[in-house]
Parts: sequence; structure tokens; C-alpha cells
Amino acid sequence: MGQLFRSTSNVVSRYAFFGAVPALLVLYGVALALDWSPWETGERQVVEQPVPFSHQHHVSDLGVDCRYCHTSVETAPSAGMPPTHTCMTCHSQLYTESDVLAPVRASYRTGQPLAWTRVYRLPDYVYFNHQAHVTHGVGCETCHGRIDQMPLVSQTVSLHMSWCLECHRQPEKYLRPKESVFAFGYRLPEAEQAREGRRLVAEYGVPTEGLDDCSVCHR
Repeated sequence: MGQLFRSTSNVVSRYAFFGAVPALLVLYGVALALDWSPWETGERQVVEQPVPFSHQHHVSDLGVDCRYCHTSVETAPSAGMPPTHTCMTCHSQLYTESDVLAPVRASYRTGQPLAWTRVYRLPDYVYFNHQAHVTHGVGCETCHGRIDQMPLVSQTVSLHMSWCLECHRQPEKYLRPKESVFAFGYRLPEAEQAREGRRLVAEYGVPTEGLDDCSVCHR
């Protein structure tokens, strides 16, 4: 019976075997990089809205407080979106003929709410409560970044579970006095934040253990 395989087959199979391992590692690295990339997480990607609302103009230039529009942020899991009549409180007098604000006027006239596009989107299996965070000293900019400097809103963090766990495992690094929760640019030196954070953990009754338990966010 003739030889089934050439004499080079052993060499080829050896290189194929040892080459497969690095190839799989490279593929794993590429998949991991894609998973953490803005293309996958949505970071820094501006989404189209029915009205190009500028937080920079309203928050920084005009001094509008977050709670003026997001009225339930301190009392409910959702921060809430402003009804059209909130917008028309000002815009019934200002920029009344602006083409940009035509959808707002149409919404007010017809009673049909504006269909805002969600920027921060969590999976259905993740539970997040704005009230629990805001009333325990987590600032808006901790998650939403310098919203006061954004002409158009984009997501500023990955929302990966590891990002959430950084705070849940060491909340003293992120907490601030309640009067500064809605302030922007709040920063303390690292040593001072550590002292103040530990004090606030005790004052707010933040658990020192168990915040990284699965059931806290996955219910």
C-alpha cells in the first residue's frame, strides 16, 4: 500500500498546531478590544435627538439646575424627562419662531410627547436606581461626566460591570456632600477625599460590605 501522507505532513501539522494557539489568543484579544471599544460601549457617540438640546447652554450658560428638568431624580429610580410644557415655560417667550424648536411647539400644540432617544442604555437584567445614588452622595458628573460642557450629550463611561464595581467596592472614593451632588467640577485631593469619603459613608449609612453582591443590581 502506498504512503498516504507526504513526508512534510508532520512538519505542516506541527506548525499548524503550534500556530493555532497564538492565533486564538490574537482573536481573543481582538474580541476583547472590540468589547471595550466605543463602537461597542457607545462612549463618546452622539445620538440624534428630535431637538439638538444643549446642556452646555442651559446648565453652564443659564445656570439651570438638573432637577428643573429631571424632576424625579431624587425620588424615583428614573430621573425622568421633562414634559413639553417645561420647555415652553421659557420658549413661549424665547426663540418662538426658531426652526430648531419647531418640534417642541408641535408637541405642545398636539399633546404628543417628544420622542427623546436614550443615551445611557443598560441591559434589561441590570437594575439602577437614581434615587439611591443621588441621595447617598453620588454626583451627576460621576456617571454622566461634564454634562455642563456638552453641546450635545454623549455617554462618557463604558457602563461595564467592572466600572460599576469600582464604586461599589470603594464608595468612599466617589461620595460627596449632598449639597454638591448637582455641582460640576467638584474635586478634592486624594487624601482629603479618602477622609471625607469615609465620613460620608458613615453619615449616609452606606454598607461597607455586600454592595458588590450580584443581587444588588441583578434582580
